[in-house]
Amino acid sequence: MASAPPAPRIHWFARLEHRFHVWREGRARRRGRSATVLPFPGYGGPGWVRVVGRVLIVPPQRRTKSGEPASVRGWRSFVGIPVSFAKATVHVGDSVHDVVADRGGVIDAVIDADLEPGWQTFTISVEGQPPIEATAFVVAESTRFGVVSDVDDTVMVTALPRPFIAAWNSFVVDEHARLPVPGMAVLLDQLLRQHPGAPMVYLSTGAWNVAPTLRRFLGRHLFPAGSMLLTDWGPTHDRWFRSGREHKLTNLRRLAAEFPHVQWLLIGDDGQHDEAIYSEFMAEHPTSVAGVAIRRLLPAEAVLAGGRAGTEPHSDSVAPWVSAEDGAGLRDLLGEAGILT
Repeated sequence: MASAPPAPRIHWFARLEHRFHVWREGRARRRGRSATVLPFPGYGGPGWVRVVGRVLIVPPQRRTKSGEPASVRGWRSFVGIPVSFAKATVHVGDSVHDVVADRGGVIDAVIDADLEPGWQTFTISVEGQPPIEATAFVVAESTRFGVVSDVDDTVMVTALPRPFIAAWNSFVVDEHARLPVPGMAVLLDQLLRQHPGAPMVYLSTGAWNVAPTLRRFLGRHLFPAGSMLLTDWGPTHDRWFRSGREHKLTNLRRLAAEFPHVQWLLIGDDGQHDEAIYSEFMAEHPTSVAGVAIRRLLPAEAVLAGGRAGTEPHSDSVAPWVSAEDGAGLRDLLGEAGILT
């Protein structure tokens, strides 16, 4: 009888990180603190929903005298303690589903649910705490167009690729000091207005820790609501850090499989690897791409970001490929390509 294959060996840094979080969790619970769930906007289709969130022990949120959340610096987004393998209960209508978080406390599960197309609400609860309302955008079977957009240097000016600049923007800068890329909110809003029922997905290599900050940023600068697909910055079972490129490609391939009837407009920038990622995805799934829009970094931004990525070869015979320095320029070019009217 053949023996079972050996279990994959977990990277020592991943084991160390897990032990550190377990120690922090135990310390917090001895102080009487309990876990909560932070839901993130998910998406779904006929008969199913992808539920996304994170189970954390978080410090009390600072608020202003008027009761509004106080302005915070980026590092505060990373002080929550992830609860590994936490069990959460999802209530959708009259049905109840139990899901389990991963080692980093991230919930990413597909459950059966019959919901109407558009934004829908349900609740998630952990450890007997009051249920928290969550949202998901359900894509109708008749939908044929969707938008996937990067975040860093595409909708938000961050100059992310350069490590020290990225650390400054992520941990030090006050969240209200972050600036939107000019014209991008108008572009995305116009795309969704001209394609009613189209899903909007923000796909980023940013950490799940900053998802609440990102949601506030998008709302403050009038970006359309959308599902969020971020990642966990921690180590994996076999490497120091997760691959941002693989994270984006994996989710694009998943969207293509889940919604084979949808063509996606892919929006990114030339400061990271978006062009290479979109080129590879277009070659693999040509019928799933409506077009590609690349925001070119301004010269000063390119210097801070450590330069531009090399231009990827692409063919406009598969789908239109446009490039401009801001949302207004992309909007004009997408109009010429027939994606906007």
